[in-house]
Amino acid sequence: MKTYLHILSFAKPYRQYIPQYLVYASLSILFGLINLTLLIPLFKVLFNQVDESALTEMQNAPSFSLSAEYATQTFNYYFLSIVETRGKIGALAFVCGTIVISVFLSNLFRYVSGLTLAKIRASTIQKLRMRIFNQVSHLHLGYFSNERKGDIMSRMTNDVQEVENSVVNTLKVVFRDPATIIGYFAVLLIMSPQLTVFVLLVLILSGVIISQINKRLKKRATESQESLARIVGILDEVLSGMRIVKAFNARQLVEKTFEKEVNHYARTNVAMARKQELASPTSEFLGVTVVAGILLFGGILVLNNDSSLSASEFITYIIIFSQMLNPARSITNSISSIQRGLASGERIFRIIDTEPQIVERENARTLPGFEQEIRFDNISFAYENERVLENINFTLKKGKTIALVGPSGGGKSTLADLLPRFYDPTEGTIYLDDVALNEYQIKELRQHMGIVTQESILFNDTILNNITFGKPDATEEEVVQAAKIANAHDFIMETPQQYQTVVGERGSKLSGGQRQRISIARAVLKNPAILILDEATSALDSESERLVQEALTHLMQNRTSLVIAHRLSTIQHADEIVVVQQGKIVERGTHLELVEEDGLYRKLTQMQAV
Repeated sequence: MKTYLHILSFAKPYRQYIPQYLVYASLSILFGLINLTLLIPLFKVLFNQVDESALTEMQNAPSFSLSAEYATQTFNYYFLSIVETRGKIGALAFVCGTIVISVFLSNLFRYVSGLTLAKIRASTIQKLRMRIFNQVSHLHLGYFSNERKGDIMSRMTNDVQEVENSVVNTLKVVFRDPATIIGYFAVLLIMSPQLTVFVLLVLILSGVIISQINKRLKKRATESQESLARIVGILDEVLSGMRIVKAFNARQLVEKTFEKEVNHYARTNVAMARKQELASPTSEFLGVTVVAGILLFGGILVLNNDSSLSASEFITYIIIFSQMLNPARSITNSISSIQRGLASGERIFRIIDTEPQIVERENARTLPGFEQEIRFDNISFAYENERVLENINFTLKKGKTIALVGPSGGGKSTLADLLPRFYDPTEGTIYLDDVALNEYQIKELRQHMGIVTQESILFNDTILNNITFGKPDATEEEVVQAAKIANAHDFIMETPQQYQTVVGERGSKLSGGQRQRISIARAVLKNPAILILDEATSALDSESERLVQEALTHLMQNRTSLVIAHRLSTIQHADEIVVVQQGKIVERGTHLELVEEDGLYRKLTQMQAV
């Protein structure tokens, strides 16, 4: 119930629609009841049961009152007038015409209430999707290292769709169907309290049986959604790594992995279907059994004259009760379906309820500009229990370049990720102009930084939009100038639509060097005061590396740069080189100073010179 109410809380901003829905649904139920109760006078006309005493009672127009009795007496008054003026055939035509009008109005209001509910449903799901997306975009990078991307995607797509189909789509169960049943029960109770008590006892027994079936659905539903998430994850990995799959002849291996998960998903769904599909036929069987019981029990009462119901009223009673079966079956099916939606809802809320580790302080400072220096003061960092950095200290002056070098896995990239606050240090403080980073507004802080990584991240959009990604209001002249500085303009002009060329998913239509130069153009256009380069040339061939390195040289002019380098030839002119090994600084100095020492840096340069 907690999860269901949590989901419904997303409908709060749209509560202005709820009064409309309640009015329309109530009118639909009211006219539905009217067209059924009109069967009583219809049957009386057909079976010649309009006796003299009833006629005398119906001759006087009733006094106005807000009651069901007034409505009944008013209808009987006009019904008698029709009988007297037009005869029984005329009265029969009048009742039939009234039933048609009543049915039309009942269905009209049901349609309008359905549209109103659709607005609530669509708005609720829209808000839920945006809430998940906003939450995911606010989460720290470490969250994405611990969670499978396919599972996150599945929660944002399949689980939300399941919530829409199974939970929000059953909002009518909250009011319309129960109200319909209550309304019908009220009419039945008025018609025959004795028979209705019998019906109620049988229905309670039926409800207990159905609830026992529904109780076991949720566990299977959770397994099903988690299995589907793993399927999406496998698909994402295989499609992203198709080149490797083919190169290593691993098609059968990935097919086997995929088949295993698909089979598990199928088995889970079949097991769930055994229970879910059992609910509807069981409900229908019990409903028909109840109707048969009513026919037997009520028929005996009528035939023995032990009931207040006449034959025509008894037939009407049966018809009204039969109309209760549809909303009752709808409630049963909805409850079965809701179990699956609640399982998806719980998976969604595990993301929504995750607390972001990178938070902004209240009244955080703005950062008009970078003026002096960045200082790493006794910085240590650990991923959960794995210590990655320990007691890191260095200062990066404005306009200077510091290069981080060392063996892979030493913590260089983690160190660079601390600067834009992708992570926060476990211990120590990073200062920017003598103010701790966490005292600045995150958006303001990152606005002054540009990042170029080893993996050039491009979106399936035009070259123009990829370059202007961080500055969407840039002019065409600014974009072209940035592309020229990044050595990208010439190859862009050779593409089919030039700056309007779509680069494909992850820039698949471009070479590695071309993708990297567009990434550099994006950084140039942003014109950041602080530049972070994370092995920006390590994955390129010699020609591409030369062009990219020229672009980086242009980009680094008059900027404060933190450079992570694998190829040491690219950072020989850095103002300071910091050698990091196993999370600690083991050497520091200029290129010439470090080459003179018999340390790790000298060994690395000798290895690359071979």
